[in-house]
Amino acid sequence: MLSRTAAELYWMSRYLERAENLARMLDVSYSLSLMPQDGQGTGLDELTMPLLITGNMDDYLARHGELDAERLLHFFAFDGDNPGSIFSCLRAARSNAHVVRGRITADMWENINATWLEMRDIAQQGLQSYGISAFCEWVKQRSHLFRGAAFGTSLRNDAFRFIRLGTYIERADNTLRLLDSRYELLGDAAESIGDGSARGYYQWNALLRALSVFEAFTEIYRGSPDKRQVAELLILREDVPRSLRACLGEINQILASLPGVNGRPAQRMVASLEARLRYTGIEEILDEGLHVWLSDFILLVRRLANAIQSSYLEAA
Repeated sequence: MLSRTAAELYWMSRYLERAENLARMLDVSYSLSLMPQDGQGTGLDELTMPLLITGNMDDYLARHGELDAERLLHFFAFDGDNPGSIFSCLRAARSNAHVVRGRITADMWENINATWLEMRDIAQQGLQSYGISAFCEWVKQRSHLFRGAAFGTSLRNDAFRFIRLGTYIERADNTLRLLDSRYELLGDAAESIGDGSARGYYQWNALLRALSVFEAFTEIYRGSPDKRQVAELLILREDVPRSLRACLGEINQILASLPGVNGRPAQRMVASLEARLRYTGIEEILDEGLHVWLSDFILLVRRLANAIQSSYLEAA
């Protein structure tokens, strides 16, 4: 497969996954912003979390000058000048899909094209009339439909592998960032959840629901969520689809199945990262410091993405 074609497929799926992750992030931040605050934060603090997670704080302030709830939501939902908005992600995904129209199935193309057309209609309505929660749910549903179409109709060839590769790279990064941001926002409450911290309880539950792992948590653990359990679930459990270990396991299998020797640097890197998770216990992570460990691994996932880019997606 030509590197350009692989890159278009890879980034198509990354942009779609990114749009879904942004929707999950906005939904949980908006929901928590509506809850009564306990003096340790404000509703606006919750709505600024997506800016901190995505690193768009400076860009937002340069354009808008002050933090405002309505502007924040528009910035991440419909702002076409913000490359990190859901609108921009879906536009880029559709553009990538159009370039490789002959390498994806009709069901996949129709899904992504219809999603973009609906996105433009929703943007004209605005969040006030459509509803932020309804909008976020719509984005998630469209992402689910695309993955279903890809999984159910695609030939298991290199095109399918690069589509899946983009999904899991983006998902691994998002899981790490969401967990780190919620842990940092909680502060002391992250440590005191076992003593009945209402703030910690709602924050951890919101994170679990944002990543669609609340049901998995209740099946595996008992009682209220705490730092140790949530971190173990989202980092080390290979049976949780959005966990870091599950994502790296999928990436490892995909890279191992791609032909040629150009990808050996990326293959070695992901194999090393997966082995590190396989033989690491949650106590070791907590002893090192959860924030420190997550920050380091965010950089490692970025290096892995760069290795994939240079190995497969750039013309020799």
